[in-house]
Amino acid sequence: MKCRNESSLIHVKYSGSECIIAIPNGKVLEGELASRKLKLVQAWIEIHEDELMADWELAISGNRVFEITPLRQDVRQSESKSY
Repeated sequence: MKCRNESSLIHVKYSGSECIIAIPNGKVLEGELASRKLKLVQAWIEIHEDELMADWELAISGNRVFEITPLRQDVRQSESKSY
């Protein structure tokens, strides 16, 4: 998949599927992802929007980006806290 430089985005790979998703609106720009997984990624984008946008600015300026908590950790944490 080619990178689209005109807008902030993330590349998502899951179980053989791959897509490019816009930040901050979560719109799929290219590719596809199962509906349930896409909703999880879109929720993750919403939760981490500020971090993602800060990293995007660093990346396009040629600077090193900060690590953002991966989705799998967010899901585990929220599941362990549910009552």
